[in-house]
Amino acid sequence: MSYIYRVELLHLALMPRSPAPPRPDKNELLKGTLDMLVLQTLSLQPMHGYGVAQQIEALSKDALRVEQGSLYPALERLQKRGWITSKWGESPTGRRARYYSITASGRRQLGDEISSFDAMLVAINRVLRRA
Repeated sequence: MSYIYRVELLHLALMPRSPAPPRPDKNELLKGTLDMLVLQTLSLQPMHGYGVAQQIEALSKDALRVEQGSLYPALERLQKRGWITSKWGESPTGRRARYYSITASGRRQLGDEISSFDAMLVAINRVLRRA
């Protein structure tokens, strides 16, 4: 059995304890993972938003699917932080598309995020007694 994970932001809220709390959706990844995946994808080459989503899906062998409702807000957020830039260009199909590129500060941020993510994976594996 294989799973497809949607890459979205987790929204956490404090809620009163109930007898059977809802289980988190297995298809959601940790907050911040999408930003790291987008930065990593753009470190390969500049591309338009739909291309970013396709590349993440292809590199994950279809295990990760990035929804447009998560991707475009992430691209805007990364651009506001100065980690990516964009310019208008023409897509392979001849349509007008915004192409995104990673900046030097985005590359530094990507390194920091990968280091933090690796440390978190080590900690999780310790809890699961796999490290």
